[in-house]
Formats: sequence, C-alpha cells, structure tokens
Amino acid sequence: MLSQFLVSRFIKDYDNTQNEKVRSAYGYLGGTIGIIVNVLLFAIKLSVGLISGSIAVTADAFNNLSDAASSIITIVGFKLASRPADEEHPFGHGRIEYISALIVSFMVMMVGFQFIKASFERIKNPTLVKFDLIPFILILISIGAKVWLSRFNKFIGKSINSGALEASSLDALGDVFASSCVALSLLISRWTAFPIDGYIGILVALFILYSGFSITKDTLSPLLGEAPDPELVENIKNGVMSYEHINGVHDLVIHNYGPGRCMASIHAEIPCNISVVAIHEIIDKAEKELSKKLNIFLVIHMDPINTDSKEVNKAREELEVILKRFPLVKSMHDFRIVGDGDYKNLIFDLVIEHTKGFSHDDEERLKKEIDVELKKVQPRYNTIITVDKDFTVL
Repeated sequence: MLSQFLVSRFIKDYDNTQNEKVRSAYGYLGGTIGIIVNVLLFAIKLSVGLISGSIAVTADAFNNLSDAASSIITIVGFKLASRPADEEHPFGHGRIEYISALIVSFMVMMVGFQFIKASFERIKNPTLVKFDLIPFILILISIGAKVWLSRFNKFIGKSINSGALEASSLDALGDVFASSCVALSLLISRWTAFPIDGYIGILVALFILYSGFSITKDTLSPLLGEAPDPELVENIKNGVMSYEHINGVHDLVIHNYGPGRCMASIHAEIPCNISVVAIHEIIDKAEKELSKKLNIFLVIHMDPINTDSKEVNKAREELEVILKRFPLVKSMHDFRIVGDGDYKNLIFDLVIEHTKGFSHDDEERLKKEIDVELKKVQPRYNTIITVDKDFTVL
C-alpha cells in the first residue's frame, strides 16, 4: 500500500501517533504530498484547458491550484498548532489546526464563486470546445490521482484523528466528481455545438462550493464546542469507576483545546466515612494514570455520600423506583437527607435527556411531579431537586 509505504519511509516512529512531533510529521507529509499532486494536476489541466478552450477544465485546474494553497495552509497550521503552551495559552495552540482548516474552506468557496461567474459568461458567450484524445486521457489520469490523494488524506487523517486532513480527503473526493464532469463535457463536445461546457462548469463550481461549505461546517463545530467523542466519555467514566471506593460518577465536562489536547473534570462519589488521606491517594492516582492513558488532563472532584444509614438507603431505593416512571430522567446523584424531626428534605441532582423545546416551565413541572409521587410513598419528605445538563451529548 503506497500510503503506508510513504508514512513508514518519511515518518520516524510513525506508530506513536500520540506523540506531538509524530503527529505534526503526519500533517507535514499530508500537506507536502497534497502540494506536489495538486501542482502537477494544475499544470496538466491548465494545459488541457488552454488547448481545448474549455472553461470547465480551466475551472478544475484552478481548483487544484487552490487545493495546493490549502495544503500549504495545512502545513503552516500544523506548525503553529505544535507550538508549546505559554502564559497566554496555557493549554497550547492546538485549535490553530481548526482555524487553518476554516481558512482552507473559505478559499475553496472563493474559487467556486469565481467559476460560477465564469461559467455563466461562457453560457452567454459560447465558444467552440475542441476534443483531443491526449488531453482527455490526461484528465482521466488526474481523476485517478485524486482518488488516490483522497484515500491518502483519509488514511493520514484517521491515523492522527485530524479533522483538517479528513476534510482534505473529502475535498479531493469532490474533485473526483468535478473532474469526471469535466471529462464528460469534453466527450460530449465531439457530437454537439451546444454550450455544455458552461453548464458543466456551473456543476463543477457548485460542487466546489458544497465541498467548501462541508469543510466549514466540520471545522466550526469543534471551535464552537461540539459534544465530545462518546468513546472518550465512556473510557473516562469506566476508568474512574475501576478504582477502589468509587461508587459512581457524574458531571463529566470535557474541554477540547485542539486534537489530542483535552481537559476533563468529573465528580466521583465516595463513602463519607473513609479516611480523607486514603481516598485522596486513590483519586490522585486515578488522575495521573488516566491522564497518561487517555492523553488528557483529568481532574476528579470527590463527592462524599452516606452509604451506612438505613434511612438514607431506603429513601434512595424508593426514589430510584419512582424515577423509573419518568423516561426523561437518565440518572440521579448527590443524594442526601437534611433536617430533623418529622419532616425532612431529600436533596438530589437529576440528569435528564436532551429534548428540544424543554423549557424552564417543563423543568419545574417535572420536579413537582416527582415530588408528588414521592409523597405518595413518604409524606414526610420534601424534595429539593437540581436539574443538571449532560455536557457529553448534544
């Protein structure tokens, strides 16, 4: 496999993709190969476009030139993103990789707009497109080159979990479609004088715009704050729960500061009667080991819970039965009983499913319904409920 050969030939210690230097080397290789392939394709297609007089071929040529410029920006983005943390950016500069991908998407869309205009002009003022076999074969070769480049960028992108390179893969795949349309227009021009070239040029330009929009959407999402990777969420929760004396976890929040640069905080429920020094040693160990294993910066907050009181355990079990009647409720945590005498307060937090249109009034209604159901079983208890947001899903 050529992609694997290039990686093993030019990247030292290529299996260690968690290493920042190795990851940057992948980005540089992907960008360099992109520049070489796209400059060659630009030269080929521009020559074909000038020889045949085809605006569609010329549009496709300059699309390849913009792809080469995009590869340069990708290299610069990886270089800047690999800069170490400083006083102004304590979590590093990883998000620059997203910004570089955003710049690439704008360049792609700019090319699309320019050639929509040029294609309309060609429809209004059609000129003869000449079909020649050699230029046609060169276009077919360029399609094959773009198919390979798309697969190469996808291979590199998945190897280091890079949205920028995976977006480049999608862009190259779009170019395959665009070049196929160009080849079709050249072929059809043999039998008709109809200005098919201009219409095909519009199709190519529209596809370029669509590719640019798709890349923009994919790169804006992490910048705006998208939901974290579900696999990472499960690995953090299961990892924390694997340590002794930790009975439950909740309130997981993950902040993304760029690929491979995540900070996470989570609450861990521990028995309230355990030695503070002993549980601190366990929590400290969990933070260090999981941070290294998952390549994140993890902070664990301790939530002591009463596991010995018969009253508390009974009330918790009764409440858990009641909560099963409410499909919106995902989980309950921080449960405790406060007060003396006949009437006491049950204080706890709920995590509910994300539902569109779920308003503050709906939240208050849910709390009231739970309180009513609880009083049917335990009239002495009042509820004080906090509804938490699950930050790990959209």
